[in-house]
Amino acid sequence: MKNYKRYLAILGIILLLLLFFLPMVFAAGKTEGSRGRFMASVVVMMLLPIVAFAIMIVYKTLQGKNGHPVSSRKVDNIVFDLGKVLLDYDWETYLRSYHYPRKKYDDIADATFRSPVWEERDRGLLSEEEYLQKMIALAPEYERDIRKVMENSGQTIHIRDYAATWVKYLKNQGYRVYVLSNYSARMREQTLEEMQFLKELDGAIFSCDVNLLKPEKAIYDTLLEQFGLNPKKTVFIDDRQENCDGAEQAGIHAICFRDFAQAAGELEKLGVV
Repeated sequence: MKNYKRYLAILGIILLLLLFFLPMVFAAGKTEGSRGRFMASVVVMMLLPIVAFAIMIVYKTLQGKNGHPVSSRKVDNIVFDLGKVLLDYDWETYLRSYHYPRKKYDDIADATFRSPVWEERDRGLLSEEEYLQKMIALAPEYERDIRKVMENSGQTIHIRDYAATWVKYLKNQGYRVYVLSNYSARMREQTLEEMQFLKELDGAIFSCDVNLLKPEKAIYDTLLEQFGLNPKKTVFIDDRQENCDGAEQAGIHAICFRDFAQAAGELEKLGVV
């Protein structure tokens, strides 16, 4: 692309030089009508910079931030949450696979998946072991079980059958597609193979990388700033209403996800087809 622009620049310089010397060529002519051609070439030479400037203004007007073309569409950017939108997050089935008695099941669930520590872990301020210690402190008698459950917790995640196709379709339609997700570094490490569609994205922000959590306004601002997105042309899809509310406070359109058909229908209302 850089070479292409360089060649165009060289060609433009050559054309400008030719036009500059053209009046001199006609001035030297002795044939009938040479004076008229001389005057015409002078006019062309004077008008050329004006035309070039006008073309440059039009080009810049048609360009958005970061060189993205300005679109007449209402939406240019689509941002997905991961869990319960593009991915299934089913910790209940996973935990039941250990066949714990009911009380033990509830105690471990309260110390892990139902614990505030689970969501705080997505912020990524502490090491995995430090978060584990916080969980163990909630049910110390089950330390061994908690470690085992957390070691394989990536098994709670499975890609939804429409996810990769949906992302690819939107990309083919010319939309820029992103992910904004509360996600821990350890879970990402365990589930990266499930998320092959990430390779198709224009960008992704995981909470553990920026030490912020949805619905904090700062994480949406980070998304907009990092990728140069216009919030008025961006729509965010999340299964939690509070996260959608956070996006709207940052000026982003939001769709609270219930199922694929409902979300696709909401997108269609915004002109995304």
